[in-house]
Amino acid sequence: MIIVLFWNPSKIVSVEVLSSNMCDESIKKPFPFQISSVCPRNLTEEEKLKLEKDKNFISEFKQNKLENEAQKNWDLFYKRNTTKFFKDRHWTKREFSDLFYEEDEQTEDCKTILEVGCGVGNFLFPLLEEFKKLYFYACDFSIRAVQFVKENSLYNPDRCHAFQCDITCDDLNKEVPPDSVDAVSMIFVLSAIHPDKMVTALKNIFKILKPGGCILFRDYGLYDHAMLRFGPGHKLCENLYVRQDGTRAYFFKTDELKLLMETAGYNCVNCEYIQRETVNKKEGLCVPRIFVQAKFIKSIADKVNSSQPVEVNKTDECTNGDKQEENVTSKAEGNNTDI
Repeated sequence: MIIVLFWNPSKIVSVEVLSSNMCDESIKKPFPFQISSVCPRNLTEEEKLKLEKDKNFISEFKQNKLENEAQKNWDLFYKRNTTKFFKDRHWTKREFSDLFYEEDEQTEDCKTILEVGCGVGNFLFPLLEEFKKLYFYACDFSIRAVQFVKENSLYNPDRCHAFQCDITCDDLNKEVPPDSVDAVSMIFVLSAIHPDKMVTALKNIFKILKPGGCILFRDYGLYDHAMLRFGPGHKLCENLYVRQDGTRAYFFKTDELKLLMETAGYNCVNCEYIQRETVNKKEGLCVPRIFVQAKFIKSIADKVNSSQPVEVNKTDECTNGDKQEENVTSKAEGNNTDI
């Protein structure tokens, strides 16, 4: 067990217990930060009452409008915030060791990564700088975000290829060869997609993943503080909410995520709740964050015929995006930030 303390100049402190196993007596209170494969956390009576009262869904008309304007909403997000909103994700090296290996100068082997929901490059550029034998494909729903990636001084077409893509509609094989990617990162991405289209998106990714390759996943968990902050008028369906800026977030249960992945053809290696606490000393806030972290693999037996077309949903308007963790210090439900 490793306890990691995060600090920054804005006096936001967060602590997380890292482990590959579910929680046991040694990491129960007084430590309120744990990993569990069973349940996200126990709600207070006040929280239960709040969720019970919030039963009404947004009208079908407004939901269709949000679906149709999803890409526009994310482009507006990046127009407002440019490249300055999210922090570089250095924590991914710690959390997802599958992406990294000791580089051998004697070999030319290169690991290929697809980042789904690349945003402005906070994940890929730190890794490209540190690991010289990584090649990145990077896609995002927002055209503006992809443009920011390409304008970055670290963008090198010999080592990365960024492109706009709606993974629920666009065939990834048009940009990425079948069976060619060692690992796919999905960090706060699947929660941006309507539940009806999640399996379609995952099957699209399945086509480009090598047999034996993996998806490295992190996203919102059920009863995360971000979910409990939503007031009436933001609920689209069970566990799916819309922020003030029109972007959306789904909050996952581990068993539900496993079923989605298995339906799309993946095998589960691990799938757990990450419980952490974020403290803002300046505002006197101490809030529980719940994330789901998981690894899924494509079986060695699942070699894809490169001539086989990708089955994606062509009939509906589709959504995607690179969702990030919400800023617990923000008063506006439309704001996001990376911890």
